[in-house]
Amino acid sequence: MKHRKPRPDNKKSAPLWMVTFSDLVTLILVFFILLFSMSQIDMVKFKALADSFRERQILEFYPSIIKTENPPTQPDIQSNTDQNQDGKDDLDNLVEEVQNYLEVNELSDVAVATRTERGVVLVLQEQVLFASGEATILPQAYAFMDKVGELLTSIPNMVKVEGHTDNRPISTSRYPSNWELSSARSSSVIRFLLEQHGLEPERFIAVGYGDTRPIVPNTTEENWLKNRRVELIISDPSYESITEPGQ
Repeated sequence: MKHRKPRPDNKKSAPLWMVTFSDLVTLILVFFILLFSMSQIDMVKFKALADSFRERQILEFYPSIIKTENPPTQPDIQSNTDQNQDGKDDLDNLVEEVQNYLEVNELSDVAVATRTERGVVLVLQEQVLFASGEATILPQAYAFMDKVGELLTSIPNMVKVEGHTDNRPISTSRYPSNWELSSARSSSVIRFLLEQHGLEPERFIAVGYGDTRPIVPNTTEENWLKNRRVELIISDPSYESITEPGQ
């Protein structure tokens, strides 16, 4: 008995590349579906975030009835402005008091108090505080220095004390040059204020300029007297805030 050979199937099938292509299309579709679902989730999160900000603004607008341990502090711009304004008022009053004291005690010829942008500048000629070539405060200067200390006790301002000399050289075992003498004099003034009035040391700066900053030419005896001086600069807080330390 003869076996019949199976007839070949004449139906045409799709090319093999179509399978790969269809898989690729399916994957792309799935990818875009995922992107769409993720974008939807982000929108939900964004809406929730926006709602939370709106709720926070409402809550901060109305004061809370629950006391917090560390309540947020408000910006202190206004307080700083008030502090600067108060500092200027205090310095104006200080100038008036010092000027009145100088007039009453007939010291206006050897001591001057002026108001500048830096603050109050008190210029004391050498004979008010020291003997020639020395840096020990004279006993007769104690009353005036006590007045200065009393005024400084009532305000918190920084104080810079500058020592100045004339251009005539000095050469002693204690003060080999005008640098040492001017520095010692500024330090003596600060030491007196600290010891006698209990002022805070961190408020003070002592500087010795020697003969490098004369106020008049060193040409006459009268000018030498003017250049031998100690200056107390009681700083204006507003000036301190716009300048670097030491200027």
